[in-house]
Amino acid sequence: MPQKKITFKPGVNQENTRYVTEGGWYDCDKVRFRQGFPEKIGGWAQLSGNTFLGVCRSLWNWVTLGGLNLLGVGTNLKFYIEDGGAYYDITPLRYLTGTVALSNAFTTANASNIVQVTSTGINLFTGDTVNIYNVQTAVNGIPAADFNKQFTVTRVNANNFNITTADAATSPGTGGGTFNVTYFTYYFPIQSIATVSGSSTVTVNATGNGCVTGDFVYFPTLISYNGVSIQGWYQITLALSASYTITAGTNASSSGTDVLSSYYVQYQINTGTSIAVPQTGWGAGGWGLGAWGLGVQAVQQLALWSQANFGENLVFGPRGGGMYYWVATSGVNTIGYNLAQSYNASDVPTIQNNIVISDASRFVLALGCNDYASDSLNPMLIRWSDQESTINWTPAVNNQAGSLTLSHGSTIVGFIQARQEIVVFTDSSVYSLQYLGPPAVWGSTLVGENTSILSPNAMSLASGIVYWMGRGKFYTYNGTVQTLNCDLREFIFSNINLQQNFQVYSGTNEAFNEVWWFYCSANSTVNDTYVIYNYVDQAWYFGYLGRTAWIDTGLRSYPISATYNNNLVYQEYGVDDNTTGTAVPIDSYIQSSEFDIEDGDRFSFIWQLLPDVRFNGSTSNSPAVTMTLTGLQNSGSGINNVSISAAGTNIASVQQYQKPIPANGSTSSVVIEKFTGTAPVRVRGRQLIFRIEGNQLGLQWQLGAPRINIRPDGRRGDT
Repeated sequence: MPQKKITFKPGVNQENTRYVTEGGWYDCDKVRFRQGFPEKIGGWAQLSGNTFLGVCRSLWNWVTLGGLNLLGVGTNLKFYIEDGGAYYDITPLRYLTGTVALSNAFTTANASNIVQVTSTGINLFTGDTVNIYNVQTAVNGIPAADFNKQFTVTRVNANNFNITTADAATSPGTGGGTFNVTYFTYYFPIQSIATVSGSSTVTVNATGNGCVTGDFVYFPTLISYNGVSIQGWYQITLALSASYTITAGTNASSSGTDVLSSYYVQYQINTGTSIAVPQTGWGAGGWGLGAWGLGVQAVQQLALWSQANFGENLVFGPRGGGMYYWVATSGVNTIGYNLAQSYNASDVPTIQNNIVISDASRFVLALGCNDYASDSLNPMLIRWSDQESTINWTPAVNNQAGSLTLSHGSTIVGFIQARQEIVVFTDSSVYSLQYLGPPAVWGSTLVGENTSILSPNAMSLASGIVYWMGRGKFYTYNGTVQTLNCDLREFIFSNINLQQNFQVYSGTNEAFNEVWWFYCSANSTVNDTYVIYNYVDQAWYFGYLGRTAWIDTGLRSYPISATYNNNLVYQEYGVDDNTTGTAVPIDSYIQSSEFDIEDGDRFSFIWQLLPDVRFNGSTSNSPAVTMTLTGLQNSGSGINNVSISAAGTNIASVQQYQKPIPANGSTSSVVIEKFTGTAPVRVRGRQLIFRIEGNQLGLQWQLGAPRINIRPDGRRGDT
C-alpha cells in the first residue's frame, strides 16, 4: 500500500461530528493558519514592568504634535495615559458647580496681575475652576477682556480667592461692576472620622458623599488621630449614603470619633464594576417585567470607556458618564476635565454612552446621551457639536451642531468608524451615519434590521469590512449586512456566558488577516476564550487566553492587548508567554477530525510516520513537537486496541477531545525534532486522528504535509 499524505483544509470545524468533518481540523489552541497550514501563534511580552489599577476595557493610540506616542488606557477604576511604559493617572475629579452674581468684587494691587475675588459663601480651594462672564469695564487698568474667561483659582480663605490676569493693575482698589461667576469646586466636606481600637479601618462620615464602593478619595492634608495617619489617595472599601470606610496604614490605638467639620476631600469620578453583577428583587429590570412583587433579575453593567483624539488632545468618558478632555500640551500628569466646565461651553452632553470623533469632518458625536435641557439619558439619541468645536453643542443658524434620534431598537450599543461613514449598532439594527453638510449636517440610513450585537466592543474593521459578534451568529457589513458563516457556531454559543456579554472584545491582527473575539465561557465571569476568523483563508479557529482589550495599531510595532495581570503586552512578540517578565512556554496543539484509512472499509496498520514540520523562528537550540496518531475501529467507536511496543514510541491517552473518546485503546505518539526523517509508530484501525502539539520554551512550529506508511491488515476485529 503506498504512502498516504496527511493534509487538511484550513480552519477548525465543530458544526458536525468528528467523522462528518473528515478532511478538516476539529480541535486546537494557540494555533493559526497561514496559507492554509497550521502553525503556533506568536508569543507576547509585557509592554513594561509597570502595572495599573483595575481591568482595562479600552485602548486608544495616537501621536501628539510633539512626537509623543501615547496610549489611552481605560479601566473600571481609573483612566491612564501610557507614555514610555509608565501609566499616568488622568482620571477626572468629581465637582460641585453653581453660578453666582457678584458686584465690585475684584480687588487689585498696584503693578500686580494677582486679583482677589470676594465670594462670600462660595468657599473655593486652590485648583478649583471659575468661568467669569459679563465684566463690562476695565478694573484699575486691567482690561475687561482679561476677566471674561476661565481661571484656575488660588484659595485665600472661605470668602476670597485669587485669579491671575494677563495684564497688571495700574492702581490698587476694587471694581468690576456686576458680573457672573460659574464655579466648579473639587472639594467636598466631611464631618468626622471614627476609629476602632486595633483596626486599620477608618469610617469617614460624609453625608451625601455620592460614592460607590471602590471609589478613590484624596485627603490633601495630614489627619492624625488615635495613632492613625491619613493623607493622600485611598480606595473606599465600603460606601454608604452618609459614610464610607477606608484602610489606613496602621491600626488605631483606641476607639473614638474626631469632628472635622472644616476638612474637605476630593473624589475621582465614580468607579465601575469589572464584571456584570446580577441584581434581583424590587426595582431590578424594566417596569412590568416579572410577576408583581417578585421583581426580576437584571445586570449592573461593567465600566466601559470611549476615547478618541481631537487633534493631539483626547476626548474620553465612561459609558453612562460625562465627556472629558485632556490637553496634550498640559503634560501627562494633568488630569482630564469635564467639557461642560469649559468657558463658553454650550449644551455639552452631561451623560453619554459612546463618544466618536469623525476623522474627516471634525465633529464630536455622542451616541446615546441626554437631550437639550434634560438630565435624562435617551439611549437612541445622537447629538453632535459644531464643526471644529468640542464645546458648542447648541444648534443655531450659524453653526452645524444638531441631533437626530434613531428609531429601530431600544439602545445604541456601539459604533465603528469606517472610511466614509460611522456604522452605528443598536440592539436590533444597524445604521450608516454620514456627514451630509448643512442644513441636515448628519443623516442616518438603516442598513440592517433584526440584527444583534453582544457588546460595544464586539466589532472590528478589517480590509474595509465590518465584522461583529451577535447573539448566536456573526455578521459582516460592506454596504449591506450579511450573516457570516461560522464553522464554530455551536461550539461558541453553546459555551458562552451571555450574562457577561459586555466583556466581549474584538480586535484585528492585520499581519495575519485575522479578526479576534475574546469572551467568557459558560462557567466563567472573565474572558478566557477566543475565536479567530481568517478572512483570507475564510477559516475559523479558537483557543483559550484571557484578554480584556486589544488594539492593532500602526503606530506601534505590535498589536497591544490588556491582561488580567493589570498590565499591557505586545502580541506577536517572540514565541513565549512573557506576561510577567519571566518567559514560560506556550501550549499549542491542533487535532484533526476522523479520517478514513484508504476507504475505511478494512483495517490497516500504520508502522511509520514521515513528518513534515519546520521550526523557523524558534529560539530553542533543539525545538521539538509531538505528533500523535490515534486509530479507531469505527467512526465514533473509540480507540482501537493494539499492542504497542515499538522502541522510541511514547504511549499517552488522548484527553483533549471536545467529545471524549472512550479510553479503551491506545495512541502512538512520537517526538519530532528538526532533523527527524522517519519515526516508528504502531497504530491499527479503519480511521485515524492526527494531532501535533508543542510545549517547549523558545518553540515555533509550522506543519506541512506529513505522510504515513500503511499496510493492509485484513478485517480482523470487524463487528
